[in-house]
Formats: sequence, structure tokens, C-alpha cells
Amino acid sequence: MDRTEPDSTQREHAKLDIMYSQAQIAARVAELGAQITRDYQGESILLLGVLKGAAIFLSDLARAIEVECTFDFLATSSYGKGTHNSGEVRLTKDVDHSVENENVLLVEDILDTGLTLAYLKGMLLSRRPKSLRVVTLLDKPSRRLQQIEADYVGFTIPNKFVVGYGMDFAEKYRNLRDVCTLPNDAD
Repeated sequence: MDRTEPDSTQREHAKLDIMYSQAQIAARVAELGAQITRDYQGESILLLGVLKGAAIFLSDLARAIEVECTFDFLATSSYGKGTHNSGEVRLTKDVDHSVENENVLLVEDILDTGLTLAYLKGMLLSRRPKSLRVVTLLDKPSRRLQQIEADYVGFTIPNKFVVGYGMDFAEKYRNLRDVCTLPNDAD
């Protein structure tokens, strides 16, 4: 491949506005990891990632946490292929192991309407974890429909549709290293 010619991912990324750079994200994830390490000193944690968006964040966050932790994943669906939340949350993959008596840290990519998080918290609390806290990379409080907050927040953002660092639009852009906004015509 001729290195002077940008590939299609680079061309598409050039159309996007960077909201948070790879360096900004890495610095904030390190801060979150240090705070979580302090809060769970002497304890172990189950990092419970919400697929697919939180997979990259969970991976980086796990390396920044210095207490014993294990991973599990669950998946929900509420967006389909558009940029607007349907309002209906479906569990499409459940956890593989019991969360009973575990310190569960639910890892989200973005807290938006709060519908998904409210659904997941209710479900997980019914399974009697030792503790349940939420960490989200991005918080978009202007869109909140459920009064729910995260315990740890990477960045608070305005009402813009974002992609990159695991977040997608119609399954595209997850591999971008930065968090970017889509052009207005993507809806």
C-alpha cells in the first residue's frame, strides 16, 4: 500500500470533529483507575462491561485499576442502526457467572437517557451483589429520561452524537482512538 494515500478509515476520520483525543482519554482513564483503586483498596471487583461500546473502555480501565478484578460482559439493545434511542431496552447477552456477593462495577461507554442503566441496575440489584457502582466514560445529562447518575464519570458532554473509542454509528467508527462527533447530516 502506498503510505502517501490515506486509507478509507483515515479519510472518514478526517470528516469528524475530535471531542476528546486519545491522550485526553488515556489521562482521564488513568485518573478513574486511581480513584477506583483507592475506593476498593483491599477488595476485589467484577468489572461488568456493557457490550459492545464499553469493551475498549473496560480494557483500558482494567489496566489502570490496581486491585484484583475480573471481567464479565452483558449486552443490551436500544439504538438499532440509527442515532436515536428507541426507548425500549432488551437484554441480548446476560452475565456468565453469578454476581451475588460481588463488588460489581458496571462499565458503560455513555450514560445518555438513563433507560439502559436503570434497567441494568434494577436487574443486577435483584441478584444481590455486595455492592454495585457505575463508571461511564461519557455522561450526557441533558438527555436524561431516568433520574440516575454514575458513580464515576470520565467526561460530561453536550447533546451531540459521538463515535469512536468503542462507540459506533451503524457499527462503524468503533476503532477510532478518539471520541468524535458526527457531522449533522448523519441522522
